[in-house]
Amino acid sequence: EEAVHDPPAARGSHRGPQGQLALTGGRTDKLVVVLGDQLDPQSRAFDGFDARLDRVWMAEVAAESTHVPSHKARTALFLAAMRHFRDELRARGITVEYRQLGQHAAGTLGEALRADLERLRPGRVIMVQPGEHRVATDISAAVASAGPQLDLAPDDHFFITPGEFEAWARGRKELRLEYFYRWMRRRTGILMDGDEPAGGRWNFDAENRSSFGAAGPGWLPSPAAFAPDVVTREVIDAVARELPGNPGRLDAFDWPVTRAQALAALDDFVTHRLPLFGRWQDAMWRGEPWLYHSRIAAALNLKLLNPREVCDAAARAWRDGRAPLDAVEGFVRQILGWREYVRGIYWREMPSYLDRNALDADRPLPAFFWTGETDLACLRETIGQTLALGYAHHIQRLMVTGLFALLWGVRPREVHEWYLSMYVDAVEWVELPNTLGMSQYADDGLLASKPYVATGKYIARMSNYCAGCRYRPDRAHGGDACPYTTLYWDFLARHRERFARHPRLALQVRNLDRLPHGEREAIAARAAALRRALDAG
Repeated sequence: EEAVHDPPAARGSHRGPQGQLALTGGRTDKLVVVLGDQLDPQSRAFDGFDARLDRVWMAEVAAESTHVPSHKARTALFLAAMRHFRDELRARGITVEYRQLGQHAAGTLGEALRADLERLRPGRVIMVQPGEHRVATDISAAVASAGPQLDLAPDDHFFITPGEFEAWARGRKELRLEYFYRWMRRRTGILMDGDEPAGGRWNFDAENRSSFGAAGPGWLPSPAAFAPDVVTREVIDAVARELPGNPGRLDAFDWPVTRAQALAALDDFVTHRLPLFGRWQDAMWRGEPWLYHSRIAAALNLKLLNPREVCDAAARAWRDGRAPLDAVEGFVRQILGWREYVRGIYWREMPSYLDRNALDADRPLPAFFWTGETDLACLRETIGQTLALGYAHHIQRLMVTGLFALLWGVRPREVHEWYLSMYVDAVEWVELPNTLGMSQYADDGLLASKPYVATGKYIARMSNYCAGCRYRPDRAHGGDACPYTTLYWDFLARHRERFARHPRLALQVRNLDRLPHGEREAIAARAAALRRALDAG
């Protein structure tokens, strides 16, 4: 029920001038629960907060990094941001009950909260609606068992609520981003000239799909980096000590972990990389993880930034002549359109969405996804970068790691758990629909209109990964055939009946049918050999 309808706002709330928290008289006896992705002192959970009587509760719980094996940088980012937020609240005279990693025995967040509720005995527990169904269920059960009233406040770090998305979606035969995005543009007025889209077009996809070509990207502006301070170094040491078996490395950690750093990262992106972001957003290049991307998704998801200020900053850059409309529109669409769209689908479809598997994929995730030890250059580059940084941009995720998992036929839940584990910006409400819907087509087209399948030639066109690789992206069979190309045709053959009349994939199926019988047999034999080889290690 909570997944569809908006949570109730905390009662008795108000704000002072310029949105500052107002201290109130009288006994409120509230405990405000703040999760690691709710780091906003202006959130609705603080409405009516009385620093003389009320307290904040936060906890670092190992289970949040082990229910899936969280990348060390992902855990460090959450915990460093949490500790800085805790210190900010304490500096304002707010009492914060804080559990640090390794200093308590509680297993889950719910167990930790239940233990402290029995000790603190507040009359009410206030929190912003959690972003993950599992956490929402765990916290609700803990509060219910302890006895106090639980008030859930809406999350103001989105343009619309889950209930408003449900109202938009209700009665539609199919959900499509393009229609939702136009509705959101009209609703917010962002990049609009009256009733018409700025520039006379809703999107500029045609201008935003360029590759670098053989010459490469040339000089690239380095994104703002934030050297770990004392607090962050303590977190890095704690993660290395308490979670030694988790994947990934920490030596390159330089993510923004405070509101001030997040604002600096946003300004750096808008000033130095946004103007060329659109044109090159799908391109990939060996040894260049950042290119023209923003590096602010994690800050957005931790609530160090608000999507409104991010979209406004990008739109202002266009209005001021500092960035072209194609770049700004492409960036805004990811936040105002896609980010809101996947969140709406998540809360509309959970918890059953987690187990969808429309293509009956049944293979385990290959072990090299955890090590990067593979002779496919594109996967080695992308997974190696992911292990080092906890980061890969959207095309690396969709069209390198995600594409291989889709073509290979990996169980979608295993793919989901890998993405949730490995990326610093991964929070389930945004990661799960992107993985199951967009990347793996496990929801049978609910989120995306087609499976994103391609041969190795797509990767060759959009990157330099294939240079020096032992495989040939233009070959589908034979010892030097690119596994992507082989498995692309094998995927179409395995799912021919499903997609033969699909409006966006039927042409690709017809191309399969045009292949000579002997070539189709050779492709099938090569695909079988690849599976035997990988299954054998």
